Amino acid sequence: MEPQEERETQVAAWLKKIFGDHPIPQYEVNPRTTEILHHLSERNRVRDRDVYLVIEDLKQKASEYESEAKYLQDLLMESVNFSPANLSSTGSRYLNALVDSAVALETKDTSLASFIPAVNDLTSDLFRTKSKSEEIKIELEKLEKNLTATLVLEKCLQEDVKKAELHLSTERAKVDNRRQNMDFLKAKSEEFRFGIKAAEEQLSARGMDASLSHQSLVALSEKLARLKQQTIPLKKKLESYLDLMPNPSLAQVKIEEAKRELVQAILMPQPPEQLGLQDSIEAELTRRVDMMEL
Repeated sequence: MEPQEERETQVAAWLKKIFGDHPIPQYEVNPRTTEILHHLSERNRVRDRDVYLVIEDLKQKASEYESEAKYLQDLLMESVNFSPANLSSTGSRYLNALVDSAVALETKDTSLASFIPAVNDLTSDLFRTKSKSEEIKIELEKLEKNLTATLVLEKCLQEDVKKAELHLSTERAKVDNRRQNMDFLKAKSEEFRFGIKAAEEQLSARGMDASLSHQSLVALSEKLARLKQQTIPLKKKLESYLDLMPNPSLAQVKIEEAKRELVQAILMPQPPEQLGLQDSIEAELTRRVDMMEL
């Protein structure tokens, strides 16, 4: 017989043994399933053998215990003519409690020399268990504190995240609004630039003087502001002369000098606005001189 066929036969025999009178479930017979079932049958066989050996060992020990118990019972009868059957119900209860205690403590007999070490070992185990329990309790309390702190921290973080999200949403809305305003201003700026350019082209086509343009007027205004700044020290100097005692000849000399300085400052051709300012300054100067002569 081929090895594959032999395995199939062993598997079939094992399944029949397992299910007994019950029908064997249908399965696909192929090398893979046969190999898996054969492996299970081998493991089951090894386990059954181990269980059989354990059962036989327990039977042998039970037989030995029974023999020893019978021997001890016979010895007890021969030495003191005493039998457990002769015990009262209380004595039987005490004897059973003694036996149960010996079994629970796993002592080799019920002698005091066996019970004391067993009880001491049990007491030591109890103390160790209590100590371990206290350690676990302390560790559990630490974990509870850490858990509480972690939960509080988590809640704070969640609140911070909510605040940050709200702040971010607000800032995003502001940025969007500013972007819209910027786009609007850019559009308006372009519109005004094209409008100004078209207006300048229209004015240029109609023959408008270039000196009346916005840029020219701004330049003239700046120049006028500089001239006003230049006249400030002259005004202060003139005021200092007004505080002196009247001396017509000396005052006339100083006036002529001031006039020459003023003329030198305004020698360059000036626009109409600045010429008007010079005329007003000269008229004010003449008025002050006339007052001094009086």
